[in-house]
Amino acid sequence: MNDTKPNNAFVSRRGFLAGTAVAAAGAAAAPYIWVPKRAHAQTAFRGTIKHVLYIRLAGGFRFPTAFNGDVSEQFNPFGLAASRAPGAEWGMSKLLEPAPFLDGTAGEARVALGMKAVGQIADQISVLPCVDHEPTAGSADGNHGTGLERYLTGYVGGKVGLFTMLMYGLRDQQAADQKAGKLVLPPFVLGSSDMARGLGKYAAFRPPVFNGGGFDEFAFKAADLPDWANRMIGAYDTRMRDRQHPLLRDKVDAYLQTRKATKQYSEILGNEVLKVGDRSKTAVDGISNFELDAMLGNGGSARSISLALRLFHFGSSAVYLDQGGYDMHSGEEDGLPGRLLEVNQLISGLEAALKKMTHPSGGSYWDHTAVVFGSEFSRTTRGNRFNSARGSDHSGDYATRWMSMPIMGGPIVKGQQLGATDPSTLKATGKVYSYRSVWKTLLEGLGADHSEFFTDAADAPFADIFV
Repeated sequence: MNDTKPNNAFVSRRGFLAGTAVAAAGAAAAPYIWVPKRAHAQTAFRGTIKHVLYIRLAGGFRFPTAFNGDVSEQFNPFGLAASRAPGAEWGMSKLLEPAPFLDGTAGEARVALGMKAVGQIADQISVLPCVDHEPTAGSADGNHGTGLERYLTGYVGGKVGLFTMLMYGLRDQQAADQKAGKLVLPPFVLGSSDMARGLGKYAAFRPPVFNGGGFDEFAFKAADLPDWANRMIGAYDTRMRDRQHPLLRDKVDAYLQTRKATKQYSEILGNEVLKVGDRSKTAVDGISNFELDAMLGNGGSARSISLALRLFHFGSSAVYLDQGGYDMHSGEEDGLPGRLLEVNQLISGLEAALKKMTHPSGGSYWDHTAVVFGSEFSRTTRGNRFNSARGSDHSGDYATRWMSMPIMGGPIVKGQQLGATDPSTLKATGKVYSYRSVWKTLLEGLGADHSEFFTDAADAPFADIFV
């Protein structure tokens, strides 16, 4: 923490007394309450995003095999796509071409809803080929535990999850909404609870952590209980928490915070539109749960994404979820193409659904949303197409280091490759981005205060991804 004060912060004793006299005179004329306001650095893209869908390709994803495919076969043994939409600069892999979900009668219905193969919408997606947790470090972090900690908190041993940072950064807006009597859902974590980590002053800003594909069986309402019952539950929770070992209290606090938030928003969470598994044909925001199910599928990740879009309807600014896993030390040659079919459908379905959905602020949800994919690290084969078990590993090299993060949405530039790598070595030949700077850029886009987080100059927000 830097305690150095800028030169213009110095005020002489005479100036201080003069200012005090003016303030006193004003106070005598009319009483007031002075509330200090936080000053936020303004950028051209601040507040240009209303929603972020943050998807982790879990387990460590071999990014060049999909999103930075214009490299040698040791990095992308599957080759480049035969064709992609004009204007798509990034190296789309052949693995993103298949679209069996557009075949047959069901496929015809999806096409009628606006879905296209990924190659046809590649010009709607941009890719940052070189995103690294620690760009100035000598090598990559290829450890599952520490790599995931970096992905969820920004650092090894990070005390605050990225979504807790978002909740904290939106605290002024949240307070304004509450004052206006406006109930808006917070960000939601539909995956690792460490994305919602937070202690001390950040503990109250941990977002809800939810496991499951919908609120289909959610019926409880805190208002159904008498006051004495709620007081009894609160007292029991406090005693239960205090009996735990200090090292366990963080997780207990996270549970209690989640339950408290769930009670507060029970009226919304009991709404029929969040029961995405019911496949209702009633249109909300111009699309029905039946259509979302048809477009995205009904697997676990697809159901979570359908739920995310419905949470956006109630004002949630961001949803995090896991999709995967891709820790394929063996069998990747045969297993990865089939695993990516789900990703292909999710990308296709999201692009079509967001453009079909009408946003209360005007336009479509696509106009106000950013969809971002990442992982704890990429994967390597140390100079071969695959390892001896026809899979891939992770170490400290460039192949492990670079998360080639795809991002799409209305506020995002279209079809661009923001950076570059040498095809034969994967050494960066263009811009390298800090992973923390990517998150701060999204916070800035959401209009969230990020002044307390990632204060190194290398982690500053950047305008590159915005239109």
